[in-house]
Amino acid sequence: MRLLLMSDTHLPKRAKRLPDPLLAELPDADVVFHAGDWVDTATLDLLESRSRRLVGVYGNNDGPELRARLPEVAYAELDGLRFGVVHETGPAKGRETRCAARFPDLDVLVFGHSHIPWDSTAPGGLRLLNPGSPTDRRRQPHRTYLTATLADGTLTDVILHRLPER
Repeated sequence: MRLLLMSDTHLPKRAKRLPDPLLAELPDADVVFHAGDWVDTATLDLLESRSRRLVGVYGNNDGPELRARLPEVAYAELDGLRFGVVHETGPAKGRETRCAARFPDLDVLVFGHSHIPWDSTAPGGLRLLNPGSPTDRRRQPHRTYLTATLADGTLTDVILHRLPER
């Protein structure tokens, strides 16, 4: 199973559209995750229409229209792994411990907000993934997103994709 993970698209404020390399991944993705801060409903409409399955949440910059269509926290069980998606997880210091306590029944937590790519594992085994942002690198060297493979209940080939300069 192929997974595509993104967050913090901030359209159309940070970019006019999603980057072509990211859009090219959609047909191959069995599940698309978006960890909030869409900003516009057009991006949600686009991903809903082009994704086999979309698991998304709203972020702190998302208004009432997006909040009416998306939860604050989303859950999905895929091939025996329990995934959660949330926008904010708080400061980096203590994140693993804090998230493991808040989400004790998850195997993988996808989050956003910081625009900083993150891949760590909490004591107890919770994997935390932040794909960064494909449209707004902020203080990061690149705009980014993640892909991964899920097979036989194991998450493998977690790849951070760095997008070219605009």
